[in-house]
Amino acid sequence: MRKSTKAGVGAAAAAAIIVSGFGIGTGVANASPTVHTVKAASSSSTIPAPEAAVPAIKGGNTAVALDSGFLAALKSLGLTPGVTGSAQLNGSTVSFPITGGSVVYWSPKSHYRPYVQGILEHDGSGLSLKAGSTTVTLSNFTINPGNSRLYGDVAVNGTVAATQAYLFDLHGQTLKPLMLQGNDAILTGTTVHISPDAAALLNKTFNTTAVKSELLVGVATITAQIK
Repeated sequence: MRKSTKAGVGAAAAAAIIVSGFGIGTGVANASPTVHTVKAASSSSTIPAPEAAVPAIKGGNTAVALDSGFLAALKSLGLTPGVTGSAQLNGSTVSFPITGGSVVYWSPKSHYRPYVQGILEHDGSGLSLKAGSTTVTLSNFTINPGNSRLYGDVAVNGTVAATQAYLFDLHGQTLKPLMLQGNDAILTGTTVHISPDAAALLNKTFNTTAVKSELLVGVATITAQIK
């Protein structure tokens, strides 16, 4: 199990963190939980204190309602989607349990960018794509809100091809207002798109040129247990 960076605050601030965290694209080069900061021009070298942090996400899941265009594209390529581990596929919605993570939040008015940093981990689950005797598995997803990217491990017929590769882009322009239900913060509306790296890998593996970069995969709903 991967270890998350720890930082302390009350869970009451988690709603603001989760809302602000998805769909902000700047700054972090990979899925590492290490905090990276980029300071705007300022005469002060003091690092501003974060307004809040969630030291440990307690559970929940990330669900993606698969777009009909994406499913049609898979069908045209002869690819059959499936799930691995603890993931679930119900109809056209695939979901992956959140197994860990932490998020730190600075005010957007501060000098630090990205002002939301951290990770959400989804260990032990994944998505599979099968054509004939070839199966590609994308698993152990990590969402990095700091750069609006999703990373994961890639295996071809059970052989590891890449670890924590850049798989999907997350676009937050269609985010809906945060919903709070019991111990959960629920955020829906982020669209998920195939990254250039993933498109190239899938095209090479399945000997095609039909998988296009930024192809819409679906719409994500993140349900994070924050207390």
